[in-house]
Amino acid sequence: MMKLKCIIGLLAIFCLQRTLAQVPKLILLDPNHMVAQKNNFKNGSPTVVKEVNLVVKTANKMLGDSPVSVMDKAFTPPSGSKHDYMSMAPYFWPDPTKPDGLPYIRKDGQRNPEIKKISDDEFMNELTRKCKFLSLAYYFTGDEKYAAKANQLLKVWFIDTATRMNPNLNYAQAIRGVNDGRGIGIIESRCLNNLIDWMALMEGSKSFIYHEAIKTWYKQYLNWLLTSKNGIDEHNSKNNHGTHYDTQVIADAIFTGDKELAKKILEGSKQRIGLQIEPDGKQPLELERTNALGYSSMNLIGWTNIAQLADKIGVDIWNFTTPDGRSIHRAFNWLAPYALGEKPWTYQQIGPFKKDEFYQLLVLASNKYGDKTYADKASVIEKNDDSYLTDLLYN
Repeated sequence: MMKLKCIIGLLAIFCLQRTLAQVPKLILLDPNHMVAQKNNFKNGSPTVVKEVNLVVKTANKMLGDSPVSVMDKAFTPPSGSKHDYMSMAPYFWPDPTKPDGLPYIRKDGQRNPEIKKISDDEFMNELTRKCKFLSLAYYFTGDEKYAAKANQLLKVWFIDTATRMNPNLNYAQAIRGVNDGRGIGIIESRCLNNLIDWMALMEGSKSFIYHEAIKTWYKQYLNWLLTSKNGIDEHNSKNNHGTHYDTQVIADAIFTGDKELAKKILEGSKQRIGLQIEPDGKQPLELERTNALGYSSMNLIGWTNIAQLADKIGVDIWNFTTPDGRSIHRAFNWLAPYALGEKPWTYQQIGPFKKDEFYQLLVLASNKYGDKTYADKASVIEKNDDSYLTDLLYN
């Protein structure tokens, strides 16, 4: 009898360890939700099967894509090495009063198509997008071909000595005739936060072999964020740039195992709420922009990312409120009626704003605040492939 009890106990421990091993180490997504969705898929849930099939359909189109790298750009940074990331400031244009157009002048919200001549920003975002679909396809189907493809793409961008990106953004968002790069350019690497989760979904795959090597790259990049002039400048930004800088540092710190650093930055992030959000929920620094609705939404996305990261280390940002009532909850409530067209927008918005861009924010707010009102608002937005993916990841 004693022997049987020992065997049963050992089996229970084995099953528990196996279950824990199957829970991905996610930093933004909820790992328990993803496990539940995987089980729903295996059990044939019509809704989840439909959502996963959309993911797999997209991933299949990517299997034949060739890898890209920072070496593919047509220009060479001032360092003399194409391994260094490079981009141009999007809202700066030639000065028509100068024969050579220099120095460039700012036209907020008006994107200069000249920035497309340098491919690093586009390629890094596309790398992250492809890894999203490939990793999700692998996670739900277990088919190694998806992880193998992601591994190939990541190897070229981060690992191969002939093609890898150096872990810095010294030359991001340069202004011609003014500088070779700015701290503001760091916002272009915010897509790398999500890449941490896409890689985590492939952990355990025999085809994805570079997780630890890429983690080393992130450690080096985190050090650059903390110590470089551009990094320090972006840390001091008061508007959405500061929010997205904090998100990157916190994400990289959690990913690389420095939770104390993550908690330290989070304490600073709480101070940003007092600087960025009014007691009624307005975000005045974003309302100054020519695309004020878009930037208010973008900054709130940054705050939801910070709040999700904080959840992983036991810090509550969702419900944090300053003594005079400033909070991201208030920011949700103020912005939602305008984003959904329920109230007329009285600030500038020179570019298009689509309601479906606000869908993920409403879903997250509904989950975190337990308020059906947010879900009801989300339900009136016309569904597309992006919102189906949001449902798969968050609903």
